[in-house]
Amino acid sequence: MTTPAPARDRATRKVDTLSMLAQPSVDAWVATASAMGEPHLVPLSLAWTADRLVIAVERGSATARNIDASGTARLAVGPTRDVVLIDATLERSVGVDDDAAIGRAYAAQADWDPRGLTAYVFLVLRPLRVQAWRESNELRGRVLMRDGDWLA
Repeated sequence: MTTPAPARDRATRKVDTLSMLAQPSVDAWVATASAMGEPHLVPLSLAWTADRLVIAVERGSATARNIDASGTARLAVGPTRDVVLIDATLERSVGVDDDAAIGRAYAAQADWDPRGLTAYVFLVLRPLRVQAWRESNELRGRVLMRDGDWLA
């Protein structure tokens, strides 16, 4: 058994988290729930732009319906030993061809470009709570953002 690296401070975790979110072709597990409380979990390409998370989904998908109804989602990025969990709220839903800046930013970072697919929308999510940790020695201090404000 190996000894885990020393725990990072919040400032370092924030830098590492923002770096992870800005990587090309970053994927996230996106968790939502229906109005009846039925859980739904899917992997989706993610873009981080202007301090917002952007996902592209079919307008009629369970993910889109659930986020539209509840206004919330939980996203997980990274492997088990370097995870970032984000609780986010829906800021807006926009057709993939209706906001050129979002479309460019998403296509530049994600591993695909949904522009031109009229059944798709971009869901722009504002992070409310961000947690990050690698090993159990980083569980203390894992909350990096609370109520939309960075703690570091």
